[in-house]
Amino acid sequence: MTPQILHLPDGKKFTVTPVFGGMGFRSHDHNNLLHPYPIGWMTVLHTEEDKVEFEGHNNDAHKQPAKDVPPTDQDENVHPRTKRRTKPFTTPTLQNDTLFISSISLPSNAEFKPAVSPTREIAMMLWITLYWYFHQPPPQNEVQTAASKGTPAGAKPIGEWKIRIRRDGVLRGRNLIPKLERMGLIASEDTAVGTSVDDSGEGWTNMFVTKRMFWQIPGHLFLFTLHPVRNPSAPGSPASSRPGSPIKEDCGRLELRQIYSHTPNLTPSGTLTPSGGQLAADVPGAPMPTSVVAAPNFPIGPYFSSSHLPTYYPPPPLQYIYTNGVRHPLRPKPPRMGEVFYTRFIESMQQYLSFRVASCSNSPVPYLGPQGPNPPEQSQLSSVCDRDLLQSWFENPRVKEFWGDYTSDFLETALCSKHSFPVIGLWDGIPFGYFELYWVKEDILGRHVGSEAEDWDRGVHIMIGEEWSRGRVALWLSSLVHYCFTGDLRTMNVCLEPRVDNKRVLRHLDAAGFSKEKQVSFPHKQAWFVKLRREFWEGPAL
Repeated sequence: MTPQILHLPDGKKFTVTPVFGGMGFRSHDHNNLLHPYPIGWMTVLHTEEDKVEFEGHNNDAHKQPAKDVPPTDQDENVHPRTKRRTKPFTTPTLQNDTLFISSISLPSNAEFKPAVSPTREIAMMLWITLYWYFHQPPPQNEVQTAASKGTPAGAKPIGEWKIRIRRDGVLRGRNLIPKLERMGLIASEDTAVGTSVDDSGEGWTNMFVTKRMFWQIPGHLFLFTLHPVRNPSAPGSPASSRPGSPIKEDCGRLELRQIYSHTPNLTPSGTLTPSGGQLAADVPGAPMPTSVVAAPNFPIGPYFSSSHLPTYYPPPPLQYIYTNGVRHPLRPKPPRMGEVFYTRFIESMQQYLSFRVASCSNSPVPYLGPQGPNPPEQSQLSSVCDRDLLQSWFENPRVKEFWGDYTSDFLETALCSKHSFPVIGLWDGIPFGYFELYWVKEDILGRHVGSEAEDWDRGVHIMIGEEWSRGRVALWLSSLVHYCFTGDLRTMNVCLEPRVDNKRVLRHLDAAGFSKEKQVSFPHKQAWFVKLRREFWEGPAL
């Protein structure tokens, strides 16, 4: 294998290099004092090749099977004998790869404070390693069983792509494997308490991660950054403070304060106030600026935290309310206007795909997130406000055919909805489309499908405004699904209701795994009610 560059969702990069016995990970930003990761770590990654021999087929090949017993019934109770051979990792296998972290390279304590939780730091490294692993070319998903020995290729049973996590090296730490399991990062088929008094028993030896499982884990749980030690020579005292009393504040938070101190605040109505103000709350959660004096030296997005902590927030507790006679859970507030709530590097495009909440401001929303090595050429679109973008997209006959005419209050109406919110899709910060994410239960769709809509089902409306961005449906559609499934683990289905004559979208939905449930007669259209179930979703398109 050749060295690879791994782009994380928060904009950080790692060089992944083959080493003896596994792979080495080294951060590109270990000299960046704003919010770096550990310098790197080494993993042991190898393939344990299994040669399966079925009793009665190899040793007793001279014996003829009973003529009155069907071959499949005859093979079902045959126990395989496995011969295992370990070989270096080259490409992923379906279920034979084994991984553990062997060593870690940490920065000096004089530069960075040690992680408050070493377990979380190791979990972050394991998550990044798995993020790289599940970006590799997928293996063939057919499995060889005794019963399918004579079944032709293409009709054999399909297995889960998974990798074993071995309790070895760094992962031999006391109670580390149980902690990683409680975080949801690894799993075991042995769900019994067991009789072992520590984690060295058999119940903790067969740990694994599947591809389907990994992509349902919120990355916000694991990505965080080390806290830099303050540089004594860095200016930190305000002009009004007495000499010799600097404010002890890290560089990342200081730079954010400088950016926001020159940024007008945005009022709920969308107008700009003349007052300045400082960043009073952590990001995410703080209002997004509508202009900046200078771009920060680091990307700001859903993973950024000036407190250097994971940015995962659990779903709220369950409470029920009624809307138009429909009983449904009380929904959490969406992200704030202009806030980027999802970002991911798309390897096939060499660009970052992001989604942010639309803004009714008359000023364009600046993009402060990461960018890939191959940005789109249409950079002029980033200087257009969302109102003008939507108006220009509605003028496209292709859009008007399914969305109708643009109205001046279109964006305000969408922002004031209590069960949905408007979304702008971005490629490297360049807008390309409009979407709406909604809760199905209290939507008009929920009233038509009744009990078929579960409490936490999400729905999506789609509009691709830019012609240059067409042909990427699998990438942005699977990313919207990714957000829905990781945003709340209670969401079991993602739904759409395309018009019955929208053949192109229906073909894309079928290819993405959506199933046609039934046709629905809305007052304004006849539509297919389509649904993608969580249990059938394997992960976002790469």
